[in-house]
Amino acid sequence: MSTEIADVATTARSIRNPVLPGFHPDPSILRVGDDYYLATSTFEWYPGVRVHHSRDLVHWRALGGIITDRRLLDLCGCGDSNGVWAPDLTYHDGLFHLVYSDVASFTGGYWDPQNYLVTAPDISGPWSDPVKLHAHGFDAALFHDEDGSSWLLSLSADWRPGRDPFGGIEIQRYDRARRELVGEPRLIFHGTAAGLTEGPHMYRRDGWYWLVTAEGGTSWEHQVTVARSRHLHGPYLADPRGPLLTSLGHPELRLQKAGHGSLVQTPQGDWYLAHLTARPYSPRGNCVLGRETAIQRVDWPTGQWPRIPGGVPADAAPAPDLPAHPWPDEPATDHFDGPALAPCWSTLRRPASPDWLDLAARPSHLRLHGGQSPAGRQTPSLVGRRVGAERCSLETIVEFDPAGHRQLAGLTAYYNTRNWHYLYLTRDDYDRVVLELLSCDQGRRTAHPELTVDVAGATRVGLRASFDGPVVRFGYDLGAGWRELPVALDATILSDEHAAQAVDGEPVAWGFTGAFLGLWVQDIGGDGGYADFDHATYLEH
Repeated sequence: MSTEIADVATTARSIRNPVLPGFHPDPSILRVGDDYYLATSTFEWYPGVRVHHSRDLVHWRALGGIITDRRLLDLCGCGDSNGVWAPDLTYHDGLFHLVYSDVASFTGGYWDPQNYLVTAPDISGPWSDPVKLHAHGFDAALFHDEDGSSWLLSLSADWRPGRDPFGGIEIQRYDRARRELVGEPRLIFHGTAAGLTEGPHMYRRDGWYWLVTAEGGTSWEHQVTVARSRHLHGPYLADPRGPLLTSLGHPELRLQKAGHGSLVQTPQGDWYLAHLTARPYSPRGNCVLGRETAIQRVDWPTGQWPRIPGGVPADAAPAPDLPAHPWPDEPATDHFDGPALAPCWSTLRRPASPDWLDLAARPSHLRLHGGQSPAGRQTPSLVGRRVGAERCSLETIVEFDPAGHRQLAGLTAYYNTRNWHYLYLTRDDYDRVVLELLSCDQGRRTAHPELTVDVAGATRVGLRASFDGPVVRFGYDLGAGWRELPVALDATILSDEHAAQAVDGEPVAWGFTGAFLGLWVQDIGGDGGYADFDHATYLEH
């Protein structure tokens, strides 16, 4: 056996966690034949509901996203960490079914969580027009019972002051032929003492209905709870031994925040749990990479409760007895030669449509027409990719002729509208094209005028942003080699923990996404400015 083949075989015997590094939370896992799919939350980013594909549960490739246009969901004006929460992917009667929530608020006990359902004969589409379901609560999911009926589960939210806003898990019948909910919803599970019960998924096995939920909130106290009943509508008894999975009480673990899971069974009968996790840079420190997806082996003897060894997430899990199926490596450099953006890219609050993003106007270039300011939530022009490692970088070459100070183009390390770092080209009051650096922390901007660089007529400017653990650094190249700006910026502001804010115990801002590296262009005055990016190279160090 060659060394290369031996390496592949060894890797195939172990699942290395997280399997989806970087911002990939709330996984819904599905097997159809020999294919496995993971659907994850995307919040304010297009394409919505990111999907990955595997044949062995070890190697995963990005397929892009399902919600690619406003017909399926309009995210214009979407708030930070609002939008697409906790999708659910199932397969029944030859169709993929995707349920997703569009959460419009999370202040004052209100969420406004409108749920939708779309179907498709293939994971790549075409996807049907969305069916508007109820807005009772987010994290909606379909369950297809053995008798052919389908049921919608979700959180039953309660907005009333003094009540538990996580009012339990409800179920309601969905008529697939009529494409509508029928009958009345019924509460079937109020959760355990951990509270904050959400993220329901239902399974039928050994004469039991098994209800898997997320509890404890999506931070350090997160967990996966299993309850069961002989009857669909309950009553449901939670596992008396406690959660199936949690990191709570184990600050030494590399994988924290373990929770929000869904189950899948291999053809050989083995069970696995895909779940949310995060990797803080220090014990209970900020998780710049966001909430990620991991997979654990589940022991589930007939008629007994499912178990994960130790009830805690492992960095490596035994892989199923399946042929190794690695995918070709993603190219480090995107030369923008294709007709559409590669699956690694996402766009903020608006789809990658030709009214602002152009891959055809100039061969092997990405042209971005300027959008709103960094605070704008209707028409931003930001193309970003997830930060997937503590040490990584994005490098590009930009050509840009700004008309004035209202036009900017460059490279950003980005979390949301209130937390980012930005190295950009613009034109100053002396009619010089200059390179400037600006940071924003909880909405407070900090300029670095001492670092301003006169580009001296350079038409092609290299830009680089690098994550080095808790630090972000920027560099530039005017044609004579790379130079680094002499400043170390705080990367930890680009995290869920930093973004979240509460007033009198009520959340006024949440952080549910993760850090991005991106190409960003502003035309704040609406004067028609654009920038051309020659390539983009992403490297993990």
